[in-house]
Amino acid sequence: MIIGYTTGVFDLFHIGHLNLLKNAKGLCDKLVVGVTTDQLVSYKNKKAVIPFEERIEIVRSNKYVDSAIPQNSLDKYEAWKKLKFDILFVGDDWYLSNRWEELEARFKEVNVKVIYFPYTKGTSSTLINEILIKLRDEIGSSGGDINET
Repeated sequence: MIIGYTTGVFDLFHIGHLNLLKNAKGLCDKLVVGVTTDQLVSYKNKKAVIPFEERIEIVRSNKYVDSAIPQNSLDKYEAWKKLKFDILFVGDDWYLSNRWEELEARFKEVNVKVIYFPYTKGTSSTLINEILIKLRDEIGSSGGDINET
């Protein structure tokens, strides 16, 4: 049985998240997904729009996901020690970065393959959130109600 592992915040779940999970599941028998906790999201001085409990339930309910677990640490090697996954799925923005080249070498020693998936162009939770904030500001400054038709 091939176990795959990926992680993410999965805030404002969108087609890019779905593509990641679908493509990852196609390359393994069991897909384990680490969902970043609210405390860990704050390391980037960010805050998730959707609370952790709801984000993990959304991911857990996805048909491509066999198991969703809290991601409390960014250390993927520590996660491997607990889960013993065979493949790690990562976004291609990390490809050839110093940190990931070192991590890839470490994973190679324990026969873990690292597969980089491209991000879905034009879609990200950050972009969606920025658009929502602008929309709310425009509606607020015009005195309108977001529920008006």
